[in-house]
Amino acid sequence: MNSDFLFDDDEDIIDSAATFASLAGADSTPSLRPRPWKVLVVDDEPEVHAMTAMVLADVRYKDAPVEMISAHSAAEARALLTTLPDIACILLDVVMETDDAGLTLVRYVRQELGNSNVRIILRTGQPGQAPERDVIVDYDINDYKAKTELTSQKLFTTMVATLRSYDDIMALEVSRSGLQKIIDASASLFQVRSMQTFSSGVLTQLSALLGGSVSGILCAQRGSLFNDSKACESEIFVLAGAGEYETCSRDGGTCTAIPCPVQPLLNKVLGEKTNIYADDHIALYIRTPNHREVAVYLHIDRPLRALDEKLVEVFCSKVSVGFDNIWLYEQLKKAHEATVVALADLAEYKDNDTGDHVLRVEQVTAETARKLRAMGHFSDQLDDIYLEQIGPAAILHDVGKVSTPDHILQKPGKLTPEEFAIMREHAETGGTILERAASLAEGSSYLSLGAEIAMSHHERWDGNGYPHGLSQEEIPLSARIVAVADVYDALISNRPYKDPWPLSEALDYIRKGAGQQFDPRVVEAFLAVIEDKMAV
Repeated sequence: MNSDFLFDDDEDIIDSAATFASLAGADSTPSLRPRPWKVLVVDDEPEVHAMTAMVLADVRYKDAPVEMISAHSAAEARALLTTLPDIACILLDVVMETDDAGLTLVRYVRQELGNSNVRIILRTGQPGQAPERDVIVDYDINDYKAKTELTSQKLFTTMVATLRSYDDIMALEVSRSGLQKIIDASASLFQVRSMQTFSSGVLTQLSALLGGSVSGILCAQRGSLFNDSKACESEIFVLAGAGEYETCSRDGGTCTAIPCPVQPLLNKVLGEKTNIYADDHIALYIRTPNHREVAVYLHIDRPLRALDEKLVEVFCSKVSVGFDNIWLYEQLKKAHEATVVALADLAEYKDNDTGDHVLRVEQVTAETARKLRAMGHFSDQLDDIYLEQIGPAAILHDVGKVSTPDHILQKPGKLTPEEFAIMREHAETGGTILERAASLAEGSSYLSLGAEIAMSHHERWDGNGYPHGLSQEEIPLSARIVAVADVYDALISNRPYKDPWPLSEALDYIRKGAGQQFDPRVVEAFLAVIEDKMAV
C-alpha cells in the first residue's frame, strides 16, 4: 500500500478547510487549546497500545500534547465515545471480538452518534480480511493502514496530519455554528419592539455566541442615539446591563453609574471608534447605518481566537441596523400616541366634567387585557402587539362625542328619550371617523383598534346594546374589555348627573352584569385586577 495515501487524497480537503479558516481569520492565532488532543486507540492487542503510547508521547500539535485513551474492544470503545464527544482521532483495529468489529464501530460512530468530525484511521494486521478498496468505498474512514507499515515515523507523520485535518474541520464547525447563531439571533432580535429589550438581547446573544455567561453593559452615546438636544454629546447612557452590571441600566443609568475601569474603556471605544479585545473582556464599537453609536462591554471566560473576533464583528454588523429600526419604530409609536392623545383631548374638551376618565379607562383596559392572557383566555388574539395597543386605543372610546351638542353632553339632569337617541350616535360617529383614518395604513394600529372600540363599546353581551345590537363573540374583544372599564370608571366617578358610587356597589354591579351586559371572562379578569390592587 502507498504510505502517502493520506496526503494524496486528503490534502485538498485540508487546504480547502484552511483557506476558509484563513478567510475567517482562524489561522492568524493559535487554537488556544487548554486541553490535550484526545486520541482513542481501539485494539485487542496490548502491545499495540504500548507501542502507540510511546509514539504519541512525542506528538505535539499547536503546543498541545496528545492524550491517549485505550479501549480493548469495540464494545468498550462505544461506551467511551458516548461520554467523550471531543475525541479528535480514532486508531481502530478491524478484527477484534468479531471479524468486522472495527467496521461496525465506524458505522456506529458516523450513523448512530452522528459524529462526522472525528478522524478515523483503520489499522489492520490482516488486510485481506477487510480489503482496502471495499472499505474506502463503503465506510466513512479517513485513512487505512496496515500495521506493518506504521513505523514510529509514519505514525507520527500520520497523526500530525490527522490532527491538522481535525483542527481545520472544527474551525469550520465553529464558524458554521457561529454563523447559524448569528442568523438565529438576528431573526429573534428583529422581532423585538423595545430598545431596552433589544439591547438586553444583544448582550445575551453575544454571550451565547462566545459560549459564556452574560455579564456586561451595552451603552449608547446619548446625544446621537436619542436625538436629545438637551443631552451632552459626550454623555453615555446605559441601555442594558446584565450580570454584575444589571443595576447600571435601572432607571436610565448614565456614565456616572458605570463602574471603573469600564467607563474609560467605553469612552475610548466611542472616542476612537474601535474594538478592544483583552484576555478577560471585550469592548465593541457599533455604528448604525444612520450614524448612531453604541458601545458594548462584555466579560469573557477565555481569550478569543481570530475566528471568534470575526464572528463577533459579523454579529455586530448585522444587529447594527436593529438599533436604527427600533429607534424609528419608537418615533412612529410616539407619533401614533400623540395622535391618539390629540383626538382624545378633542373629545374631552367638550366633555371636561369627565376629567381623567379616558386615562383611567386606558389603565384598567390594559391591566384587564394582560390578566386575560395570564388566565389563558383569548390566547389567539392577546399577543404582545395587541397588549401594547389596546390601552392607548381605549383612550379613543368616546371620540365620537365631538359631534354631540353641548346642551346634551353637559346637561346636569336626566336626558330625554330624544336627547339620549342623539347621545347614542357618538358610538357610530367615533367608529366611522377612526375607521376612515385607520384605512390610510395597513395592519393593526391604535386607530384601527380604537375604531372597533369606539363603535362597539356600548354593545351588550345579551345583544341589547347599541349601535348594531351585536351579541357575545360578535362584539370585538377590545370593545368587550373597554365596556367593563368604561362603566366601572363612570360608576365610581363624579358626574353632573350623579354622585360617585361606593366601590363595593360598583363592583357588585359589574359582577351582576356578567353574562348579560358584559363578557363573563372579561368580568372575571377585571375583578382579579381589582383584587390585586386591593391586596397591595
